[in-house]
Amino acid sequence: MSKVLEIKNLHVSIADKEVLRGVNLTIRQGEVHALMGPNGSGKSTLSYALAGHPNYEVTEGEVTIDGVNILGMEPDERAKAGLFLAFQYPTAIPGVTVANFLRHAVTNVRMPDRKEGEDLVPMREFRKELKGAMDELGMDPEFARRYLNDGFSGGEKKRAEVLQMTLLKPAFAVLDETDSGLDIDAVRVVSEGVNRVAERQGTGLLVITHYQRILNYIKPQFVHILFGRRIVESGGPELVDQLEAEGYDWVRAKYPEAAIEEDEVERKETAGAF
Repeated sequence: MSKVLEIKNLHVSIADKEVLRGVNLTIRQGEVHALMGPNGSGKSTLSYALAGHPNYEVTEGEVTIDGVNILGMEPDERAKAGLFLAFQYPTAIPGVTVANFLRHAVTNVRMPDRKEGEDLVPMREFRKELKGAMDELGMDPEFARRYLNDGFSGGEKKRAEVLQMTLLKPAFAVLDETDSGLDIDAVRVVSEGVNRVAERQGTGLLVITHYQRILNYIKPQFVHILFGRRIVESGGPELVDQLEAEGYDWVRAKYPEAAIEEDEVERKETAGAF
């Protein structure tokens, strides 16, 4: 039976300033959702709050996977529960190779009761799986010996994220502006990798993006518009076309109260409140 991720009345603050106010969203495994919105609307805030970043305080609401509230869990526990976040700007970890990082991550997710110091997944088994995943993504074997994201190009960082997603096999993956900093060829390659993994594993996807271009490759069944601190509009792929054609002016006109909220957030950002 497929799992369900539910976000219910989620309120999130940063430094006592409310950035999200009452976000509701339901994603089932195998579904592809896109979340769009103007700069500063709170899209990345949602992704970090889901992952458990300590700077993002959830003041109300809940996030559940199959009815279990994950908000009281540490980030690693959320990963073990089946949640994965592909960062917009992945962090470099000098001194830790891609292979070593992945072997530890895979062990901790697949063996959630493992104690510190206990054996990792067998090296032979892991190497075989890692090689297969890298071959599928068209990655040079030398990539596994490099330090994670240290000196990586934008495309290499995003491929590394897809490689992690491949091996961790999450029930749900949040892709936070995965197309950021990529040229059109890299967007296509990374998107094809995401599609293969999601289709094979039945991963539920939440694709957070400003632009249509990644959605030409990762095709959403459901599209949501985050505006004025909450989701104001949900529909199908036609919403992407409407945003490309008209921008957010029609959203402002249709949701004037949300437009006031959006303007307030923008003023606070400009003043350095966030």
